[in-house]
Amino acid sequence: MGNSCSTLWPLNICLKPPETSQSEEESSFSRRMTDSLVISSNEKHTATIIFLHGLGDVGASWHDVFDKYRIAKSVPYAKFIFPTAPIQKVTLNLGMSMTTWFDIHGLDPNVKEDQDGIEKSCMFLSNLIEEEIKNGILSERIMVGGFSMGGAVALYTALTSPHTLGGVIALSTWLPLASTFPQALVSGDNKVDLPIIQCHGAQDPLVQLRWARMTERIIKAMDFKHYTFNEYSDMGHSSCGREIKDVSSFIVQHLPNID
Repeated sequence: MGNSCSTLWPLNICLKPPETSQSEEESSFSRRMTDSLVISSNEKHTATIIFLHGLGDVGASWHDVFDKYRIAKSVPYAKFIFPTAPIQKVTLNLGMSMTTWFDIHGLDPNVKEDQDGIEKSCMFLSNLIEEEIKNGILSERIMVGGFSMGGAVALYTALTSPHTLGGVIALSTWLPLASTFPQALVSGDNKVDLPIIQCHGAQDPLVQLRWARMTERIIKAMDFKHYTFNEYSDMGHSSCGREIKDVSSFIVQHLPNID
């Protein structure tokens, strides 16, 4: 596949699900948050990877990508969780309802952010992490990640979690509520060992490269020891084969077999 883009999930994709009332939409958040595609490990379960999709997408889409590149086969001891976000109205898309982790008001780093929505999704991801820990998986064996807004939730959750996780996969994304850092960083002295891979397309017209580079500067300023930024010159707001192979290598490196 080389450098060509294999899959595309635009940030501002417009879906048109059946009409719902406001009360139904409010209850949708907790209901749809339970819709996760879970792939069990093929060997003794010693690691978990949780990956969040972008706006208007579903968890199964990213399972298909991971499956195509045989990522699960490279870490047969890992369980994979691909949640689907609730259906909510999105201001950016003229109030249309679609799967989203939080509301988006615009495509600019300085635009108003949906802090309540971001924190609600952060709580959801944190609960998934706590459930894995309760089931015997060490926090440093739990990796979180996501594409676009899903990556934003993953980054924010990992940096504000009381646990130091096994890694963060941040694809075509940014750090939300960036002005709250470094004060918002929890367990900062231990967090600097958190591995982070941030991947971004130079041709991204939605989450522009300059926005991603702002996130890079913020993370580097917090002295993370295992942070990598990969730029793909021919990639837009999408994913490509070279990027997914880099992600696969990151997973294998930071979640090795411990048996």
